[in-house]
Amino acid sequence: MIKTYSAKPTEVTRDWYIIDASGETLGRLATLIATHLTGKHKAMYTTHIDCGDTVVVINAAQIKVTGNKLQDKKYYRHSGYPGGIKEVSLDKVMQTHPERAIISAVTGMLPKNRLQAERLKRLKVYAGSEHPHAPQSPKELRGPRG
Repeated sequence: MIKTYSAKPTEVTRDWYIIDASGETLGRLATLIATHLTGKHKAMYTTHIDCGDTVVVINAAQIKVTGNKLQDKKYYRHSGYPGGIKEVSLDKVMQTHPERAIISAVTGMLPKNRLQAERLKRLKVYAGSEHPHAPQSPKELRGPRG
């Protein structure tokens, strides 16, 4: 009888990947990042064990979106007080903090469970091409555009 393999936390090996986001589409890039953070690209993937890798994204300010999303896409937050809702367009977010657009897109694509916060800690996003993770020698990961 064949048994189903289940990964153990001690067997998980984490790699470092770097993605250049310049010219990539936001949603397609976010799916690639979410796949590597969850570990679904590995043969040893197990749903209840965090098998994912660390992903470093550079050039987040050069991401592109299709259609009218720069003006139409809104990000909402609420202070908790009556009338305390704030809304910001994607265009404004890209001008001030372009990393937040990628983090928000990836957060929406990760499973909503206890592992989500731990996976998001392994996502490092930088607006420019400079990053402090050279000592980890991350492997280059091609975006959806190739």
